[in-house]
Amino acid sequence: MINQNQNAAPRFSPMTISDADFTRLVNFMHSTYGIDLSQKRQLITGRLSVAIKQKGYTSFSAFVDHLLKSKDEEEVTLVLNKLTTNYTFFMREQDHLEYFKNNIIPDIVQRHQKDKNLAIWSAGCSTGEEPYNISMYLLDYLGPQASQWDTRVLATDISARALTEARRGVYDLPDTIPPAWKKKYFVPSGGHFAVAPQIKNNVIFQTFNLMDPIRFKRKFDVIFCRNVMIYFDQPTKDALVQRFYDASVPGGYLMISYSENLSPKSPYRRLAPATFQK
Repeated sequence: MINQNQNAAPRFSPMTISDADFTRLVNFMHSTYGIDLSQKRQLITGRLSVAIKQKGYTSFSAFVDHLLKSKDEEEVTLVLNKLTTNYTFFMREQDHLEYFKNNIIPDIVQRHQKDKNLAIWSAGCSTGEEPYNISMYLLDYLGPQASQWDTRVLATDISARALTEARRGVYDLPDTIPPAWKKKYFVPSGGHFAVAPQIKNNVIFQTFNLMDPIRFKRKFDVIFCRNVMIYFDQPTKDALVQRFYDASVPGGYLMISYSENLSPKSPYRRLAPATFQK
């Protein structure tokens, strides 16, 4: 009798990681990027084993040694890309964006009637859908007056790969995109859709680590940080929220995801689900 599995490809066995190397990697990711991997041992071995073997490492120990010693940008990017999820899409948490359109945009536009200069930050922008989406809401609200305003959105992420995709600005569009927006704000591109120049030019992409001090030139009217703090432990979240608060104008807004919440000790006051104000 022939064994049906006789010719099957051998199953891949992830490398094992010692307690010491696991601790070193977890501590490095937490201290440098705020990412808490203390409960993610299986994720680390499952997602990194093949990649580090392909790079010529024969053990996690050798990889972690080199990573911590050299802080090699390519290898740091590898770890970030493998262990964090850059999953996002247009119109994500649409009710949240509708609140932004109906309540927040009118407020900040009214406040800036004189200088016509808005300051909005998409922190942890991933592949760019969020800041482009924000820009569509802004330009749609301002209509013919949009050209008189500086509505440029700052969009930051730690993942170089995600930012490359964001700058490229070519996507498969969900059905939730309004048909009028599909015509107005996108250009067909080889079976996909490219973000139109007026939207693309409204977003400034930068690499930024949210663990670093926030020292941008202007304080922000609105900070979006959605589905980012899910990777952080509570002290890291609390410290980041305080930095956001300090980087916001009086009355500035912080928008997080529906799956997150702020500590009761947060300096912000809650306005609506996942929406807070200084």
